[in-house]
Amino acid sequence: MHSYRPAPVLEALGVCSEDEQLYRVLLARPEATTTDLVADTGWTTARVARHLRSLLSLGLASRTPGRPARYTPAVPEAAVELLALRKQAAIVQARLGAAVLTKEFRARREAGPFTVIRGQQAMAQRFQQAQQSAQSEVLVLDKPPLVVLPIEPRRAHGIAYRIVYDMAALVEPTELAAARSAAPGCRMLRDVPLKLVIADRRTGLLQSGQELIEIGSSSLLDGLLRLFELLWQQATPLSPSASDGPLSFEDQQLLALAAAGLTDQAIARRLGVAQRTVERRMQRVLKALDATTRFQAGLRAGQRGLLA
Repeated sequence: MHSYRPAPVLEALGVCSEDEQLYRVLLARPEATTTDLVADTGWTTARVARHLRSLLSLGLASRTPGRPARYTPAVPEAAVELLALRKQAAIVQARLGAAVLTKEFRARREAGPFTVIRGQQAMAQRFQQAQQSAQSEVLVLDKPPLVVLPIEPRRAHGIAYRIVYDMAALVEPTELAAARSAAPGCRMLRDVPLKLVIADRRTGLLQSGQELIEIGSSSLLDGLLRLFELLWQQATPLSPSASDGPLSFEDQQLLALAAAGLTDQAIARRLGVAQRTVERRMQRVLKALDATTRFQAGLRAGQRGLLA
């Protein structure tokens, strides 16, 4: 049984830690049987079989013909690229789902559990009330123009905030700094599909133009919660953590922006530096992490705890 368990690196791609642990065992022992894997992991046969099924469905392993069945791991680089492509496809489906949800809302809002609020002052007041009345959690999707009231997390009262900002909303370094200071749970994503605040998973506020739609418990709110969770998984953390690793705070900021999909030119504009400076710093980051691509650098930075 293995006593050393390296930090998981595939969680961001939807692979649970136990699936990854078994995958690592397979990498060390290709064409292993279920009996071999039971011996190597110390798990029960049922537990090994369950995670083998998961690896097969994820494309991280394949089963050879014959008896006893033997399992071969997928090449890590190819497997990671496949998982990344699946995540990208999922985000496309989420955005299409947002359009479906909007259509459902428009068809049902007169008869469903909805309240329409109009007027800037009334909308601002309702945003504030939703945050003040929250008991445990506030979820936010935000895109330009930002919600009327700034988000003011009440950490002292134990309210957990998770905020996904559209990249276009954080153009200047001062805006990035303000977003980081708002809450530890801030992330950034390209093309956030809608503007949404959900308090305690019971009340949703969906801004549509000059209207604010309040949504109570309903299948629509359940769908919006699922949409938020999927977008949250795809978003890039905004708050690099202080670390004693090879990356400075500026390097971590650079890597976070690159992982969010910004070009070197766009990163240079946001950081207020020359594009050549960004290119030089990115090469230093890749070298520090012993990575050949930005995607690989992001995975390794996450593995080492260099990104929040």
